Amino acid sequence: MSSPLPRRASELVSAAAPAREAWDLARLSGRIVEISGSGAAAPLTAAFGLVLEAQRKGETAAWIQRRESAFFPPDAAAAGVDLEVLAVVRVAEGRAAGRAADQLVRSGGFGLVVIDLGKGDLAAPLLTRLMGLAQKHDTAVVILTEKAAPAASLSSLVSLRVEARRTWRDDGRGEIEIAILKDKRQGPGGTYREVCRGPDGVR
Repeated sequence: MSSPLPRRASELVSAAAPAREAWDLARLSGRIVEISGSGAAAPLTAAFGLVLEAQRKGETAAWIQRRESAFFPPDAAAAGVDLEVLAVVRVAEGRAAGRAADQLVRSGGFGLVVIDLGKGDLAAPLLTRLMGLAQKHDTAVVILTEKAAPAASLSSLVSLRVEARRTWRDDGRGEIEIAILKDKRQGPGGTYREVCRGPDGVR
């Protein structure tokens, strides 16, 4: 099922210093990052913000998704993502997603690899390999999971975990709130917010 992806606006609402310093593609490189949320739209928007940032910096990005979960390409394009240069891999289930990520990161040709995992998980040996490959090739490996903030992180190997939430404002725009739940480098805490304009007719 596709999920509407709000188009990001340039207006920054507010960001606590730890969040501003943590939520930047350059600081995610070489790390395993988990974006969790109980709804599909907010984690998707947060991840596509990183895809857009990667593309603007000349980095190649890849998106791995399960067959039952997909983003809506027109909304991604409206957000500024260049779909022609975004590598999209569709797989049957979580284990296949992990294997695909292993191959992509191992190639050394990607600055960002996103895995839309949903409610699945990845085996510890695979995550260990991905962590080593991410560090070796300076790649940000971002994993989207469907869970609430109190739930356990995907693995102790996750270097940074955030929760992405979306709310709507009275002016019809949405706010994407990225709360830092776990950060092995700087410690948890801090919230990063961006204003987004939703697709026409969606609120």
